[in-house]
Amino acid sequence: MEQARAWVIGGGPAGLMAAETLARRGHCVTVAEAMPTLGRKFLMAGKSGLNLTKNEPPDLFASRYGDGSGPLPELLGRFGPAEMRAWAEDLGQPLFTGSTGRVFPVAMKASPLLRAWRARLEADGVRIATRWRWCGWDGGALAFDTPEGRQGITPAATVLALGGASWRRLGSDGAWVPWLAARGVEIVPWAPANAGLKVRWSNHVAPHFGAPIKGAALLAGDTVHRGEFVISRRGLEGGGIYAVLRAVREGAALTLDLAPDRTAAELAARIGSARGSIGNRLRKAAKLAPPALALLMEFGRPLPADPHALAALTKAVPLRHDGPRPLDEAISSAGGIAWSAVDDGLMLRAVPGVFAAGEMLDWEAPTGGYLLTACFATGLRAGEAAARWIAC
Repeated sequence: MEQARAWVIGGGPAGLMAAETLARRGHCVTVAEAMPTLGRKFLMAGKSGLNLTKNEPPDLFASRYGDGSGPLPELLGRFGPAEMRAWAEDLGQPLFTGSTGRVFPVAMKASPLLRAWRARLEADGVRIATRWRWCGWDGGALAFDTPEGRQGITPAATVLALGGASWRRLGSDGAWVPWLAARGVEIVPWAPANAGLKVRWSNHVAPHFGAPIKGAALLAGDTVHRGEFVISRRGLEGGGIYAVLRAVREGAALTLDLAPDRTAAELAARIGSARGSIGNRLRKAAKLAPPALALLMEFGRPLPADPHALAALTKAVPLRHDGPRPLDEAISSAGGIAWSAVDDGLMLRAVPGVFAAGEMLDWEAPTGGYLLTACFATGLRAGEAAARWIAC
């Protein structure tokens, strides 16, 4: 293969955005993708409806990434929700905004967007090499295993967009970590993000597997979140759990308020005036659905008969668990290349001419379009900086 001036390793959203940015600045670009097709994780994320971004003010949007997000707020100022919407519409994909502010293509799927994007990239001169698996460096050259055997490439600039360490079957396996660490790049250890919690249930919970918990509040340290989650055979899963997972990973105890719209005193008074068994009194006083009552019994047995003690327990159910689900089951991963290891253009300080984008970098975000938007924003920044590097 004829050598391009710029190579992008990784054919997901961050890599393709970097490639498009380089091409539109007049550079010859090749995208090397280890898998047989581009955007495997992008396509999987869109199977149940591709959530591109969220329609909310830029400052509020940027604040969702929390502490440790490095320059992400600045990058999202360049490419945020408005730019994401414009990008999709420029590819001929009409959008709609749901009741929660989440933005979706009318087609709901990722495949029409990806097909249109690939066609535009190829029209801009971007070359795509699938089944090209990066294997680190061989001396000063990038080494690849390819259908034609081992290849060595020495581009003027390289953008790495290899993903984090979740969803291994889709190509995000973190195999690149030892190669960068050997070159002096600081790596923050991986941790699961947007993942469920492991719970070893007693038999009485089994009838409620798959049932949602609605109208409750989860509390972990300073994090309070009212969001739905699900009782699963393996534990607790869903958006409500994802929102508190970072605090839980950092050691905070997790509690569940099953009556967040009532004070403990109000709830105690209602319980005290109700008749029947403890279960019936809770159903009448706190309006607990059977799955919520099952959680209260699982983590609070034996339930106290005193109305004040029972109210206090209902508003602070201790959710005992065995930690997050394994990294490979997580929607995304925390950790990766430390922000201190890259400059303002996301170039690796220890490896001049090599840039990083997407989930390789140490940031995490909630679900709801935040992950995807940040991948695009970092891809744009890395592509712009790589273009300037080549021009120097």
